[in-house]
Formats: sequence, structure tokens, C-alpha cells
Amino acid sequence: MMMQIVTDSGCDLSEGQKRDLPIHIVPLGLVLNGVSYDKNNPITPAEFYQKMVETNVYPSTSQASAGDFADVYRELSANGEEILSIHISSGLSGTLNSAKVGGALVPNAKITYWDSKTLSSGLGWQVQAAALAIKKGWPLDKILERLALIRDQVDGMFTLKEMRYLIHGGRVSHLEGLMAQVLNVKPIIAVEHEKGTYVTAGKLINFKRALAQIVEINYEKFKNEKVRAQIVHGINPEGVEYLKEKLQEKMNVIFEEVLPVSPVLGAHTGPTLTGLIIGPMSLFADLI
Repeated sequence: MMMQIVTDSGCDLSEGQKRDLPIHIVPLGLVLNGVSYDKNNPITPAEFYQKMVETNVYPSTSQASAGDFADVYRELSANGEEILSIHISSGLSGTLNSAKVGGALVPNAKITYWDSKTLSSGLGWQVQAAALAIKKGWPLDKILERLALIRDQVDGMFTLKEMRYLIHGGRVSHLEGLMAQVLNVKPIIAVEHEKGTYVTAGKLINFKRALAQIVEINYEKFKNEKVRAQIVHGINPEGVEYLKEKLQEKMNVIFEEVLPVSPVLGAHTGPTLTGLIIGPMSLFADLI
């Protein structure tokens, strides 16, 4: 029997990154233009962002229900497998708590819960690392030790061209967002490590300057150390290419595949988002 990984759709991983791994994703709720999307009515990121642009309405999201998690836990534990449940930061979502409530409904399941304190590919890297370690036969305590290192040392930062989705979702105040739009200020938003909440890491005039500053911030941290990097975005290929070019000029980078941000995350940031997940390659060298 092999330990199984459960996560949620706040996790971004490419098909290649999760292929042949014991990863199970519980979708969060998503509504766009009156249509609900879930496991029975899925939507691809490309379709979602295109509809977002075309309809010009604000999507809404909700955490998965305890029952959704209970169903998955019940199915996976039927054969006696242990479960490691790794989720989007509890500082940004109630999903982890929902998972724990769901787990309590399946008392025979042996579940270990892990707060990633992050999201998107930052969460995805933790999920992938745990799954790869399971395939290598690592014990749970060793897996959790590695997840703690990844959680503490991998950074996530993003910027965007328009603030209205952040304003609508309450991520920034209306006044702050309006002033940023009037002055053409682009925030650099990071996920801090202690509580896993959003913090502002910088404010730049001009979108490209904000992307360049993301590179500078990370260069100051990592210098010439070999780093693993994954660029994520809504629907902003120009931003992706510019960020990748700046990273290649400045840093010693091993790139993962560029990914669209999960719709349940992009619902709060909009199609112009461009972000970077980055951390020491040494944390993954014995797994990947």
C-alpha cells in the first residue's frame, strides 16, 4: 500500500509534474456569470480566463465542503492507505479546516494534515515533493521535514496590470486600489511564510518595472545559487516572456513549465496576473 496525497484546486501543477504520482485534487467552488464549475462541470484555465475577459463579470469562489473531502478520504482509506492532506494556506482560505472536518467524518481514515502556508505552484511543489518522496519510500516524518524546508525557503510573488479584481475581492481597500490605478502603481504581492498571508513587497510605476523588481528581490536573496523557478499567469504571455528573460539574464535558473494560475485563484486577481515561484534547487535535487 502507498500513502496517498490529497490537495485542493488552489494547487498548480503541470500534467507532467503530477504524472504517475498518488495525487488527488478536491476542487474548490467556482461560479462565473451564473454558471457553477466543479468536478461534474469542469473548466480549463484557458476557457475560464477567456470567459472572464468576454463577460467582464466578477467570479466568486468557495472552499470545498467537508462532505467533498470526506468522500475522497473514505474512498482512499477503504484499502487501508494512509493519507497526507496538503492544502492552500490557512491564512488565505478555510479549506484546510474544511478538510479536517471532513476527515472527522471518516474516523477509520489515518490522515495527516499539512498547511502549505502558500498557494499556486508553491503549494504544487510541496505536493509534488511529498508524492515523489512517497514513491522513494521515505517515512512520513522525513517527508514532513522536507516539506517544512520547502515551505520556509520557497517564495511566491506576483504583480498585475489591473487592480479591480483585488479590490472587488477585498484583498486591497477600494481607496488604495483606486489610487494605485490613477497613479499607474503596480504592487508586488508576496505570500509571507509565518502565517501564509499576502503582504506587499513593493510598489512600482509600470508593470514591467514591477516584474523586473521581482527578479531583483530574488537575486538579492539567492545571488548565484542554482534555483528552481516556475512562472504562472492568468492570460499574459507578454508578462511571462519578459519575466523569464529578466530571470535568465540575472540568475542561475532551472525553469519548470509555465502554468496558467488555477481559476479559483485567478478569480481574485484577474487575467493580467504574472507571478513567480522560486526556491533553492537543492531542496528538490534528490527527488526530481
